[in-house]
Amino acid sequence: MSVSQGTIKKQSDAKLSVSKEKNNTGGVLLTTALMAGYSMIYMDKNMISTAIIPIAEQFHLTTSQTGLIMSLFFLGYSLMQIPGGWLADRIGYKKVLMLSLSLITIFSFAFGLAGSLLMFILIRFLAGIGHAGYPPSCSKGIAENFPKTRRTFIQSLILSTSGIGGIFAFVIGARLIDLNWHYAYYALGTFFAIALLMVALLVPNSQPTAKTKIEKKQVSFKSVISNRNVIILFVAMLLANVAFYGNMSWLPTFLKTKFSLSISTVGIILAVNAIGGTLASIFAGVLLTKYFAGKEKLLLMVCSVLSSLLFLGLVLSNSLALSIAFLYVLTFLLTTIFVGIFSWPHKILPENVIGSSIGIVNTGGTLGGFIAPMAFGALISMAGGSFSIVFITLAIAVVICGLVLLTVKTEK
Repeated sequence: MSVSQGTIKKQSDAKLSVSKEKNNTGGVLLTTALMAGYSMIYMDKNMISTAIIPIAEQFHLTTSQTGLIMSLFFLGYSLMQIPGGWLADRIGYKKVLMLSLSLITIFSFAFGLAGSLLMFILIRFLAGIGHAGYPPSCSKGIAENFPKTRRTFIQSLILSTSGIGGIFAFVIGARLIDLNWHYAYYALGTFFAIALLMVALLVPNSQPTAKTKIEKKQVSFKSVISNRNVIILFVAMLLANVAFYGNMSWLPTFLKTKFSLSISTVGIILAVNAIGGTLASIFAGVLLTKYFAGKEKLLLMVCSVLSSLLFLGLVLSNSLALSIAFLYVLTFLLTTIFVGIFSWPHKILPENVIGSSIGIVNTGGTLGGFIAPMAFGALISMAGGSFSIVFITLAIAVVICGLVLLTVKTEK
């Protein structure tokens, strides 16, 4: 009498789920370490948009040149995202996490020592390569250590560090930049070294995925990269991050220029915005898990339309208070879109290719980050310093993102 393959699969999944639920303390330590590293990742991404202001003044750089510095970071990031995810699936997520943080630590200190446009571009490109392995390795760690029912929330919790990193960037980073931008990058390098130590001590080594006789057939990387949903999420993440990083990269300069604010004042506004981003990420995880499970398309489409209207509001508003209000709501909506796209693979793709799939999807995001600062820097120069064309373009991009997400194929 034979046991059906479905029964074997269910028994295997049940055992794996129980195993993952048992070690709550290990799960807390793992999440804490991953959040520490991710916080520094986002501190770095946010801080450059403020640091570029005194760097541009000191070295007499144009908006096209400063946009190039910010964009080349994302080019390096994009080139290594898919290899980073593949490595996380093949050699283990912890090794890739440590390699990633080691590289970023080195290049953060190096950026503080740089003194020419070529060096700024080269170091940020190499730093992007270092960053690339972290997101897919985190997702792989979540998939290996938490049951499927908890992965979306844990992923959103870790992504909430976008706000924590923003707080560090716009409070500590902005104040140090006001004193001397070199000091800010020496501090950043130190923070990354601490995060590396936490990952080394608190993150468990990768565990081989539980195997049964029916699991002999492996999912190939080729099938992942050609998967319809992976391609759709790749495109959606590209558009979402054109909006997210286009906004983030030029927002400090926009606020400083339009409302004649100091860097410290801009830092305070954006630090509060970062706190909202942290809360938004956690709340988005709750929404997607508790209230919109199976209705992700509806939530993300509504967020896309509202985001588009708020981008247009930033163009039209001449009130600082109203612009800040628009910004804070916009951050909540964009964060919800980002968390929704980033966590969706956990629901619709096999665990053994999560690292690769997240690497591919997030490559779309990093390409968006590559395109946005450089392209919009050139557009601002062409428009004689006007930011209107940037926010109108962002409004269009985020609506198209929502429409693309409607084509994701989900099981009924």
